[in-house]
Amino acid sequence: MIHRRRATMAAFLLPAIAVYAVFMLYPLGRGIYLSMTDSLGGPIAHFVGTEQYRAMADDPDVTAALWHTIVYAAVVVIVQNGLGLLFASMLFRRPQVRKTLSVTLLTPTLVSPVMAAFIWSYLFAPDGGINALLGLLGLDSLEHVWLGDTSTALYAVAAVNIWMFAGYSCAIFLAGYMNLPTELLDAAAVDGANGWRRFRSIEWPMLAPALTVNVTLSLIGSLKVFEFPLVLTNGGPAGSTETLTTLVYRNVFGGGKFALGIAISVLLLVTVVVLSSATSSLLRLRERRI
Repeated sequence: MIHRRRATMAAFLLPAIAVYAVFMLYPLGRGIYLSMTDSLGGPIAHFVGTEQYRAMADDPDVTAALWHTIVYAAVVVIVQNGLGLLFASMLFRRPQVRKTLSVTLLTPTLVSPVMAAFIWSYLFAPDGGINALLGLLGLDSLEHVWLGDTSTALYAVAAVNIWMFAGYSCAIFLAGYMNLPTELLDAAAVDGANGWRRFRSIEWPMLAPALTVNVTLSLIGSLKVFEFPLVLTNGGPAGSTETLTTLVYRNVFGGGKFALGIAISVLLLVTVVVLSSATSSLLRLRERRI
C-alpha cells in the first residue's frame, strides 16, 4: 500500500521535475559549461577550464562592478524598507486614508522600469525637474549634475529603484500591521505605551516576518538590477554605475567576450544566492528568537 502511494506521488511529481530540469537545471548547467570555454557565442567552443574565471578575477572592471552592485543593493534595501515601514506605520494609524494612499504608493510599480528610467533621466538632467525644484525652494547650492557626477550617479539610480518599489515594501509591512492582535495594542495603550515605545516593544518585533520577506525580496531584486543603470547612465560616468548585470550585457552582446560574460553571470548568480540565503537565514533566526 505504501509503495503504491509513493509510486502515485512520484507519478504526479514527475512532470514538474521534468519541467524544472528542462527549463532550470539544463540552462544553468549549460551556462556553467559555457563559462569554461572560449565560446564567442557561436557553435564552436573549446573547453578551457577556469581560464575565464582567472581572467575575471584579474579584471578591475569586474571587481568595480561587484562593488557597485553590493553598494547599490545595500542602499536600496535599507532606504526602500525604511520608507516602506514608515509609510505602513502612518497608514496603519490613519485608516480613513489607508486605501487611497496605498493605491497611490503602488502606482509607480505600474510603470515599466524602462519607462520609469526615461522619465527620471529628464528629472535628473542639469535643467530638469529636481534642480528646478531646488531652485524654487531657494536651495540653489544643492543643484547638481546628478547622473553626470561619479559621486552621486549610483545613488541617483538607486533612488529611482526606491521610488518604484517602496510601495511594495509598504504593502507587505502594512499586511503585517493588519495582523497585529488588537487586544495587545489596546492593552499597550491602556498601559501608556504609545508612539516610539509601542513601536519598539510590540510592532517592530511582531513585524519580523514582514521584514524578512521585504529584505529578501528587495535584496534579490536590487542585486539583479539591469534596466535602471543601463537606461539612466549606460554604466557611466567613468563606469561608476556599472553593475554585474550591465557588465554581462556589455561582454555578451557588445564586447565579443561571450564566455567571459557568462562567467560574470555565474558570479552574479553565486552572489545573489549567497547573500540572499545568508540574509534570509539570519532574519529567520531572529524571528525564532523573538
